[in-house]
Amino acid sequence: MLRLEDLTLFVRAAALGNFSEAAREAGLPPAQVSTAIKRLETQLNIRLFARSTRSLRLTPEGETWLPFATQMLDTLHAGMQQLQTSEDEIRGTLQIAVPSDLGRNLLLTVFLDFRRRHPALRLRILFSDNLADIFKDPVDVAFRYGHNDDASFISLPVAAENRRVLVASPDWISRHGEPKTLEELRQHNALTYSLRGRLYDRWTLFRDGQMHEVQVSSVMMSDDAEVIRRMAIAGEGIANKSWLDVSDDIAEGRLKIILPDYQGDPVPLNMICPHRKQLSPAVRLLYEAVREKCALKLQHLPL
Repeated sequence: MLRLEDLTLFVRAAALGNFSEAAREAGLPPAQVSTAIKRLETQLNIRLFARSTRSLRLTPEGETWLPFATQMLDTLHAGMQQLQTSEDEIRGTLQIAVPSDLGRNLLLTVFLDFRRRHPALRLRILFSDNLADIFKDPVDVAFRYGHNDDASFISLPVAAENRRVLVASPDWISRHGEPKTLEELRQHNALTYSLRGRLYDRWTLFRDGQMHEVQVSSVMMSDDAEVIRRMAIAGEGIANKSWLDVSDDIAEGRLKIILPDYQGDPVPLNMICPHRKQLSPAVRLLYEAVREKCALKLQHLPL
């Protein structure tokens, strides 16, 4: 009889292309993954992987078997979901990927409250600004900024009206003055964000239906959006941040909006998942909780 653990390790090893990575993800010794694959190959009487010292790839038989193994695991997961008869009985593990700043400063409280309301549910939360590959990474859903043009996965709008705002701390403004024009903005230190080697140092602003692009310069930059927010609060420069990320800082006086007559570019927030089968009761309830929280923040978004 095929073992569920062997099937799971085979699917993850195929996705990650590495036995050691699959073992690390499962919290197992690498040798145990290798043994599981060998046991599965013996039971199926086929070779699933072509191994060498430098690479690991599926054999043609392995590629044929992979969708069936994946379907078996999905069917088992769906069956377990059907056993849930009410919201109070939601259980299992929900794996969530969320941007660094948004997750730590806004959604973490939502996740904690959600877990308290569903004590049988376990949450695995991944905070990172790198985009999760929802087909390969161990996540059920991901919250992601930006417009979705990819029809290969399901995308549900969470905060469609969200946009960026220019902010700086009162301390920064008192020491350097508040820019009143785009030309003056260019002369101030900007806190710029980088992602996968790309530096976002051209800021898009709108006024009276006209789009303006401003080339900014900076002496401090980071690939972590939470670090950018903290540097802005510490009085290190001007930041171009999502309203959802800084609305509390603005309300509590840690940050102030700069150039309020200009609107920042839109950054809608969406929840994405690989396919509709992932929209379990737990996922749907979490989606509603996050959307409700974001809606409260967007009520105070400047026009």
